[in-house]
Amino acid sequence: MKITSNFDSGNIKVIEAVDPLNIQLEINKDNQSDFFQWFHFRLETTAFQNHKLHINNLENSAYPDGWEGYHAVASYDRQTWFRVPSEYANGTLSFEVEPECGSMYFAYFAPYSYDRHLDLLAWAQSQHACELETLGETLDGRDMSVLRVGIPSSEKKKIWITARQHPGETMAEWYVEGLLHKLLDDEDPHAAALLSKAVFYIVPNMNPDGSVRGHLRTNAKGVNLNREWQTPSMENSPEVFLVLNKMRETGLDMHLDIHGDEAIPYNFVAGSEGIPGYDDRLKELEDSFKAALLTVTPEFQDEHGYPKDEPGQANLTVGSSAVAHEFNALAYTVEMPFKDNDDLPDPDYGWSDRRSYQFGQDTLAAIVNVVDKLR
Repeated sequence: MKITSNFDSGNIKVIEAVDPLNIQLEINKDNQSDFFQWFHFRLETTAFQNHKLHINNLENSAYPDGWEGYHAVASYDRQTWFRVPSEYANGTLSFEVEPECGSMYFAYFAPYSYDRHLDLLAWAQSQHACELETLGETLDGRDMSVLRVGIPSSEKKKIWITARQHPGETMAEWYVEGLLHKLLDDEDPHAAALLSKAVFYIVPNMNPDGSVRGHLRTNAKGVNLNREWQTPSMENSPEVFLVLNKMRETGLDMHLDIHGDEAIPYNFVAGSEGIPGYDDRLKELEDSFKAALLTVTPEFQDEHGYPKDEPGQANLTVGSSAVAHEFNALAYTVEMPFKDNDDLPDPDYGWSDRRSYQFGQDTLAAIVNVVDKLR
């Protein structure tokens, strides 16, 4: 029996792995950080033998509430990820499996590999409506890439989509993959309507270093990028520094920042009601977008989510708040669950890569409803 995480986005610490019925594990912290929650590892063992796995010390993880009602995901082929019934008690997540093959992968959510990220960029830039630009490099020397979809002009709205500031939130890049596939479909009516009025700037992965390193929340230096938007630097947060500079260069009329939430089992958005200068225009844009998304997909709801900020109390180090404030624009943080959507539960797969992909496509249809009002 062998347990390894020596691969892209791998993360696990083996405490004991001798008895298949008593496998004891822990999760490594993000580099130079106390955050940990993301795990991804492979179990090599004898097929059709019962195994009991325990991931410990989770009371000290980034979001202990994220383990209540959570079920781990597993895969044999790294393509189809299904849920494994799991129990959380006293800081330990436990699950029992009888592998059908000699090798089985486990993860916190369906991984989105760096190779798949590069494949997505390569495919997108081969489409006639899309252009790939490298803005600079991360701390580990990886490209910071933005995709421009559409032909720029002064009349067209500038819509920005950023995803995966927190690298363990892989559903964010699955969402962007779905959105891009629809936006670059030259027979799609929503795409045609949008690209006649807008140009999209899309960053599928804001944190490639953290993604490869198997981090939950930070970049190579242990920095939480979604607290860097007020004072980003090339020394600590080049990812934000480079993207924010590009936003200032192109202009911005709308921004969606795509995330995953560990604890809340619903899809929801967090707006900019707490920024200085929040007014009736921004509220009407927010309400119009939410109303359209509620109409387009039953996967979205607006009852559960984060508490609303009081007027003037927004945290302007957070991406969507900082952008809404600087550009006086519609900006939302879009959150998807690590667990399941309790409005439409799926015991076999929970919230999944495929549902994230579809939600990204559905969002494009909702943007059609607000594009004319963005300025």
